Amino acid sequence: MIELQQIQAAATRLQGQLLRTPCVASRTLSELTGAQVFLKFENLQFTASFKERGACNKLAQLSAAERQRGVIAMSAGNHAQGVAYHAQRLGLRAVIVMPRFTPGVKVERTRGFGAEVLLHGDSLDEAHRHALALAAAQGLVFVHPYDDADIIAGQGTVALEMLQDLPELDTLVVAVGGGGLLAGMATAARALRPGIELIGVQTTRFPAMVNAIQGTHYPQGSSSIAEGIAVGTPGVLTRAIIARLVDDLLLVDEGDIEQAIVMLLEVEKTLVEGAGAAGLAALLRHPQRFQGKRVGLVLCGGNIEPLLLAAIIARGMVRAGRLARIRVSARDVPGTLARITTIVAAAGANIDEVHHQRAFTALAAQNAEVELVIQTRGPQHIAEVLAQLLQAGMQAELLP
Repeated sequence: MIELQQIQAAATRLQGQLLRTPCVASRTLSELTGAQVFLKFENLQFTASFKERGACNKLAQLSAAERQRGVIAMSAGNHAQGVAYHAQRLGLRAVIVMPRFTPGVKVERTRGFGAEVLLHGDSLDEAHRHALALAAAQGLVFVHPYDDADIIAGQGTVALEMLQDLPELDTLVVAVGGGGLLAGMATAARALRPGIELIGVQTTRFPAMVNAIQGTHYPQGSSSIAEGIAVGTPGVLTRAIIARLVDDLLLVDEGDIEQAIVMLLEVEKTLVEGAGAAGLAALLRHPQRFQGKRVGLVLCGGNIEPLLLAAIIARGMVRAGRLARIRVSARDVPGTLARITTIVAAAGANIDEVHHQRAFTALAAQNAEVELVIQTRGPQHIAEVLAQLLQAGMQAELLP
């Protein structure tokens, strides 16, 4: 088991090597969730993730012989960047095995830190097996992303900083993949504040730690927007620590994570990846669970594919009623399309897309259908736009 002293030693070792990230209150998120929400901005680290804490702590303790041999790691991206960056800083050779599904932004940033990147397999487990084989063949030191005492101790420094800055916290809510961050934070927090509540969060598509700890048999999916915690096999060390110290593990859906990403972007003006939004997603999914509590959330990573982010923002606007698709049916005569767009504009909505349909419709031959994607202020505004179209003698409906 990891002890508080190991985490405190890691904190000393990491001083000056990475950012001591801010942990501050969010008034707006507190109002929206009913809890007192405090955010730990680990997405502000140089590699945009907490993962470099464990990586730096591990690499800083390698012997001279181990440094000469070089290191190898498997990762979906954030651990890869942490190992690659600190290996480059220390002058070590670094080989990183990443699953083929890894977002391009993480692959390119890892290469940018001078690492040799190999894409192998469709899961972390497949990448793990390949990395172990390469480590044996080339004599490289394997740096596990979570099931390693030095890695866990490095990640635990997040809790040390949070409780130093905010000793009044009641609850810590932490994303869980392999469990390194939660195991390290739980060790530190339970030693410093025995009564603090510790909650882990997994996605419904990758509930491996929940199944292992709670004895459930939830099925496992093949992909998640929170790829940083899409781990099929929890760590042996981390599982034991979490089973002993953590109060509860919660599950969130993909939609909860999408909503949390958009909310953090809009409210806090901060960019997080899927795993980084998991803590807030739990508060949105289980509001009564955290009502009135002083809750610390770790924004554990900010590496997200730009196209995925664009899709998440668009879907979030649809859920909020700020982006809507409507169908308008009217007599197909010159000026009809102009009339429709004029009515929509007069109602204060902005048109994103227009599709004018004549052939593929069940309407009478002299009629036409127009599908519009419009930007609005919300559901009430959509209703106002539809009402004005109906008042003008047209058929109009909101499409799902």
